[in-house]
Amino acid sequence: MSKVGIFYASAGGNTTIVAEALKEAFEVDDDACVSMEDDFDSVEQFEEYDTLFIGSSTWGQGDVHFSWVDPLFEISSDGIDFSGKKIALFGAGDSQTHGEHFCSALGKFYQLFSKAGAEIIGFVNADDYNYEASLALMGDKFCGLAIDNINEEDKTEERVQKWIEQLKAEL
Repeated sequence: MSKVGIFYASAGGNTTIVAEALKEAFEVDDDACVSMEDDFDSVEQFEEYDTLFIGSSTWGQGDVHFSWVDPLFEISSDGIDFSGKKIALFGAGDSQTHGEHFCSALGKFYQLFSKAGAEIIGFVNADDYNYEASLALMGDKFCGLAIDNINEEDKTEERVQKWIEQLKAEL
């Protein structure tokens, strides 16, 4: 299997739930599971991996977690090439309070990383979700795993496990 790195940011711990499940399921070393707030140093860290699991909670009007802002700007402005890399996106949102931007950070990741040449994998059927709108929606699927551990906590574990099995098949 290819070398896997997990890069994520989580304010309330919900995105961390997915990162930890991925770490265990794909047997990722501690140093390859990078909290953007605590462990991230530079965009060069992405180069070490063939497969990246990229995660963020969604903030405000569909924004990524603040710790992603500078790295994403650098990727975009410096034209960093992600060709040959597979990227799976995951994140948490609140479909009731912020249903008009539910997990839209995933959509912003999708736009940036696909433009940089990455192959995005791990699309999830959106039928089982209740939300108003999302930039993560591509046709009838989210461009990654969206969880709402605030309003749909009872669905989180099953969604994460199904997604992990899907990723194993896609990789």
